[in-house]
Amino acid sequence: MKLLLLSDSNSVHTIKWATSLAKSGIDIIIFSLAELSVKDYDNIKNINIKTLGEILSRDESTLSKLKYLKALSAIKEIIKEFQPDILHAHYASSYGLLGALSGFSPFVLSVWGSDVFSFPLKSPLHKFILKYNLKKADKILSTSHVMAKETKLYTNKEIEVTPFGVDMEQFKPMEVKSLFEKDNIVIGTLKALETKYGIEYLIRAFKIVSEKYSNLPLKLLIVGGGSLELELKQLVKDLKIDNKTIFTGKIPFVEVPIYHNMLSLFVSVSQSESFGVAIIEASSCAKPVVVSNVGGLPEVVEDGVSGFVVPPKNPQETAEAIEKLALDKNLRERIGKNGRERVKNLYNWSDNVRQMIGIYEELLK
Repeated sequence: MKLLLLSDSNSVHTIKWATSLAKSGIDIIIFSLAELSVKDYDNIKNINIKTLGEILSRDESTLSKLKYLKALSAIKEIIKEFQPDILHAHYASSYGLLGALSGFSPFVLSVWGSDVFSFPLKSPLHKFILKYNLKKADKILSTSHVMAKETKLYTNKEIEVTPFGVDMEQFKPMEVKSLFEKDNIVIGTLKALETKYGIEYLIRAFKIVSEKYSNLPLKLLIVGGGSLELELKQLVKDLKIDNKTIFTGKIPFVEVPIYHNMLSLFVSVSQSESFGVAIIEASSCAKPVVVSNVGGLPEVVEDGVSGFVVPPKNPQETAEAIEKLALDKNLRERIGKNGRERVKNLYNWSDNVRQMIGIYEELLK
């Protein structure tokens, strides 16, 4: 099978889909608007990267009409030479528009989040573009039910949910060289340090719990980089918990399972999120999780079974959930074990890849 992916080649989502599908023997060309800046595709013979060579984000406003015409011309040339069996665009606005305008069929379109939650609200034209792209697609995919529901506002077509799961062999409970003492109770998160991920509320919740239980060896681990790093470090100092907190900065993806395994419990109290991959990674490592009741997060956590769901922007209720888990090691172990079982049943990456290949094969019948 030959697959043409229209997607950001530097995105971890693209990397994971492309490398996994390539392992299944599919020949892949990835067309990316941005220049390649990662090495994840090195030595994978059946993946080729073609780029427009632009330095840009996925924000469609950075793409001029001229760049679209240039990109469309390049895609049509690739189709002519490569003769793909399937064209799959990841991100329903920018790459989706290129897929729709290419006129190729079968055309698969995956929605990612902001492309359906915010893009169509910008103007009537943006809404028209999204509807047009969805209309042209032979198959529409979403990583979560909440995102599929949002997408249904713009199309009458059926939307299949294709979870973005985790490799359970990579993300599993294991002994790691930790930054902490063995008896420490480590509360933390692995997220970009940006407003939408609500790291401030985790920090304030930790302050409440650590002040209440000053006798316990509670520690806070914040893994990730981002524009709020200095601001959050200052908040930690102001709250006088800097002696209990470690910021790691951005880490390579291969180290993510190591840091998950340093935690006693994982917290993700985002203000908005379409799907919680980091939460699934934590659960796969058998860590109990505390998440906010927004977007796709309540979908990946069964409240009271594989974790606790709390209101967003609420340090007090977040602190109460953290307290329950911090004080009861047996509860942490039970909820962590339930979480890994849930991942096995719903978010096992090998199952997700098989599902995607099945979708492609069905379209080719």
